[in-house]
Amino acid sequence: MKWQQINVSNDGTHFLYEGNLIFGKHFIEVLKFHSPGLAPVVDESGAYHINELGDALYSKRYNRTFGFYCNRSSVIENTDWFHIDEKGNRIYSNFYSWTGNYQENLCTVRNKANQYFHIDLDGNRIYSENYIYTGDFKDGVACVKLQNGKFRHIDSNGNPINDLLFEDLGIFHKNFATAKDARGWFHIDRKGNELYSERYLMIEPFYNGFALVTLFDNSKRIIDENGQVMLTL
Repeated sequence: MKWQQINVSNDGTHFLYEGNLIFGKHFIEVLKFHSPGLAPVVDESGAYHINELGDALYSKRYNRTFGFYCNRSSVIENTDWFHIDEKGNRIYSNFYSWTGNYQENLCTVRNKANQYFHIDLDGNRIYSENYIYTGDFKDGVACVKLQNGKFRHIDSNGNPINDLLFEDLGIFHKNFATAKDARGWFHIDRKGNELYSERYLMIEPFYNGFALVTLFDNSKRIIDENGQVMLTL
């Protein structure tokens, strides 16, 4: 039995393999398996992780556990958040008020002063700045909200990828990101340059060269990467 073929039941209380109950047990809650073949579960004893055989990874119990990403999992003990490794060991000594999931070997966290920043696989900060908010890294770039309320993109060393600031930002997808200024939402390239002059109420990332956008009258259009309207919906 391969863990990749283990599914979560529709009610989220047990695991299925080829449509059949496995491990001979229903839980209070289960989440899907992630590499290296571990899943978060909750039963009467608390929250913990099991392996692909259904065995508990460790004896300790938490208030809540989450899936493994980059062989790291967020866990909550009372009101403290931190990460454990695939053997159930704590990665670092710090406690946080919230921890995200590792992406590209980096993770966004919020400290007890409600400041956001990113840490590496060993729990070390990758830069000294504190932000109002930080998002996950994707393709080496993350969105952060500065203390002045503006957004920018940073690289995996914590350096800005350009000098431009925005009212709001999305992650890069196929070299383009969503951005917002005082006039509305639009798309930018990696240098922060706008792809077109129009602004919208809402936009989606480009999907194979086209994006769904919502005008300020709530009508919708499909535009290409040059901002040309290709279809009115």
